[in-house]
Amino acid sequence: MSKKKMLAAGILAVCLIVLNVLIWQRTSPNGEMLELQAEIESVQMTEMRLYYGVNEAFTQECSVPVIYGDVGNVQKLCFSFPSESTFLRLDFGEGLGTYLVRSLTLNYGNQAWEIPTELLTGSDNLQQMTLEETEEGLEAVSSGTDPYVVFEVGGTSLQEAAREHQKRMDLIQNIFLLLVLDAGALLAVLFRRKLTGLPLELWQNRSLIWKLSVNDFKTKYAGSYLGIVWAFIQPIVTILVYWFVFSVGLKAGRVSEYPFVLYLVSGIVPWFFFQDALNGGTNALIEYNYLVKKVVFKISILPIVKIFSALFVHVFFVVFSLVICALYGYLPGLQTIQIVYYSGCVFLFTLGLVYATSAIVIFFRDLTQIINIVLQVGIWMTPIMWDLSMLDAYPLLQSLFKLNPMYYIVSGYRDAMLGKVWLVEHWKWGVYFWAVTVVLFLLGALIFKRLKPHFADVL
Repeated sequence: MSKKKMLAAGILAVCLIVLNVLIWQRTSPNGEMLELQAEIESVQMTEMRLYYGVNEAFTQECSVPVIYGDVGNVQKLCFSFPSESTFLRLDFGEGLGTYLVRSLTLNYGNQAWEIPTELLTGSDNLQQMTLEETEEGLEAVSSGTDPYVVFEVGGTSLQEAAREHQKRMDLIQNIFLLLVLDAGALLAVLFRRKLTGLPLELWQNRSLIWKLSVNDFKTKYAGSYLGIVWAFIQPIVTILVYWFVFSVGLKAGRVSEYPFVLYLVSGIVPWFFFQDALNGGTNALIEYNYLVKKVVFKISILPIVKIFSALFVHVFFVVFSLVICALYGYLPGLQTIQIVYYSGCVFLFTLGLVYATSAIVIFFRDLTQIINIVLQVGIWMTPIMWDLSMLDAYPLLQSLFKLNPMYYIVSGYRDAMLGKVWLVEHWKWGVYFWAVTVVLFLLGALIFKRLKPHFADVL
C-alpha cells in the first residue's frame, strides 16, 4: 500500500473513531414527553393553552394550544410537554367565563398522577380567576381577559420514570446509529471502486447530462397549449386542495406554532421533488430505450437526467415557498441557505433509489405501480400534513416514523424556512440519513451494473 493510501486510510479511521465517540457520548437534548390531561366542561368555546418551563418565566415558544369545542359537554384536553419542565401554567382562554374542571391528571405511558387541589387553589397561583372545589370538580371562574393558574410539577415519580426511559432510548438509539455508521463505512471501504466508479463516470459526462436534462424538461410537455406551465399547475392545485380540506374543512389552525399553510408548503415541496424524480428516474431507461440500445452510449447517465429535469421545477417551488413564508412574516435568514444542502440530500437519496428501480423495472414492469402505491402511502407516513409531536405519548412509534429518511429532509426544509434551526442540531439523524443513502447508492449501483448487459435484449 502506498503512503498516500495509508494516509487516507488513517484519516478516515480517525474521523470514524471521533464520530463513534461523539455519538456514544451524546444524549438527546430533550427528555421524554409527559401529558397533562384535563376534563373540561363549559358553555362556551375557547382556546386553552399550556405553558411549561423550568421556572415561571413562560414564553410563547414553550406552550401548547388546544381547542375546547364540545360546548356543554365534557371534553378531554391533552397537552404534551417535556418531562424536564418544573412549572406549568394553564390558560383558560380570553375573557369572562365559567369552566368545570372534572379532573386534572399528569400522565406518562400507562401511569397517571392526579394533581392535588391544594397545588391549584393557592392565591399566589391564580391570575384573574377563582377556583372553588365542588362535588363535581373544580369550578373555575375567570374575572379578566387573561385568566390562568400556575402550579409546580417538579420532582414527581412520573418525571423520574420518564428520565429513566429516555436514558434507555438514548442507549438503543446510539447503538443503532453506531451500527449503521460502522456498517456504512465498512461497505464504503470494501466497495470503494464501485462507489467511486459511477460518480466519476457521471462527472466525466456532466456536459451531456446537462444538455439532456434541459431537453427533457422542454420536451416533457411539448405539444400542449400551456407547455411547461403544466409542470407547475398540478403541484399548486394539489397544495390548494390539501389547504382547503385541512384548513377550511377540518378547521386546522396552527401546527407546531406555524400557520398550517406554511407547515404544509414547507413539507410538501421536497416531497414533490422526490416523487417526480423517483417516478421519472424509474422509467428513464424505458423512455430512452432507443439510447439504451446504442452500444457506445453511457446509459448510466439517463436516471440522473430525469432527476435534474425534476430539479428545475423544484427550484421554482422553493422560491414560491419562500415568498409565501415572507408574506406571513417568516423572512429568509442565514439558515435558509441550508435548503441547498437538503435539496442535495433529496437528489442523492433519490439517485441511489432510481439506479435500482430503473434497472429492475425493465424486467418487472409492475414495479411502477408498486412505487405509485408506496408514494401514496408515503406522503401520509411522512409528517407533511400532520405534526410528529402528536405521537409524543408513543415514543417508540415516534422513533419508527423518524427512521423514514424523508423525515430528515422534510424537517430540514421546515428548519431552514420557518424554524431557523441549524442542521448541526440534528446531527445524529444526519449521520443516519447519510449512512442509509450511501448503502442505497451502493446497492443501486451494484444492481444497475449486474443487470446492465441485459437491458438491450429485453427492451
